[in-house]
Order: sequence, then C-alpha cells, then structure tokens
Amino acid sequence: MKSVFYTACVFVFASMMIISCGRRNGNTDLPGSIVTNPNSADGKSTAGGLPVISFEKDFHDFGKLISGEQVTYAFKFKNTGNSLLLISSVSTSCGCTVSSFPKQPIKPGEGATIDVSFDSQGKHGIQTKTVTVFANTQPPTTTLRIQSMVYEADEINK
Repeated sequence: MKSVFYTACVFVFASMMIISCGRRNGNTDLPGSIVTNPNSADGKSTAGGLPVISFEKDFHDFGKLISGEQVTYAFKFKNTGNSLLLISSVSTSCGCTVSSFPKQPIKPGEGATIDVSFDSQGKHGIQTKTVTVFANTQPPTTTLRIQSMVYEADEINK
C-alpha cells in the first residue's frame, strides 16, 4: 500500500513540475536588449549605457489628516539614462500604501509617475512609510517616502 502511495506522490510531483515549467507568470515578454549589465566580462564598466531613474522629489508630506482619510500622490520621474528603463516591481512598507507604476519600458528622455496612496484608517500620530522601486538601474532600488500627521476628528478642533 505504501508503494502505491509513494508512486502516486512521485507521479503527481513530476506532473506538476512538467506543467509548471511550461507556464508563464503573466508578465509580458521583453527583449533581453533592455537589460544592461554595468560591467563587461573583462571588468570594464559599461555604466554609461544604463537607464537612470530621476525623480522630481523622493519625499512627500501629506500634512495633517483626519483618521480615515485616503490620499494619493504621484511621484514624477524621468529616464535620464541612455537605455530603456524597466520598473520590475514596487513594494511598500505596509498594507496602507498602494502603488501603481508603468509596466512598459520608458525610453530615454521620457517620464511617467508612480502613484502612491495612503489610507489613514486606524492610524494615529506621525506616519512615515516607504516605497521601494525595483528597476534595471544601478543601484537597482530607489526608495521613496511619504509622511503625514494623523489625528482623530475630535483632536483636530482643539
């Protein structure tokens, strides 16, 4: 009986591996030419050809908020480098921040925004949150920050 169970487990595991190898993760296939290695095989720097993500500002203060307010800010940026900029992901420091970002490559000289929302529900006092942008830049991450001072509705009138 154990032999049949183990054989079935191996069969299921092998089937899952074969099926998962052929699956796509939903990302758009992008050409390998948009990824630039900052160093060549002989150790010489090729950093002049990398994309550069340049934000107008990397910090935004929402000011005073009443607990429960939802606010959004668009961080504007531009690709000031010499090759296509690809933002692979954006992560936030907590569930109260949500971001949207361009999924398509950004050409040199062009710009876009990363939209960051903050939900102050259940928050109190000074709130500082971070948003980490992962891109094909050197260094590969850029940190954005948002801040606000959250009050209860009855505290704001005192």
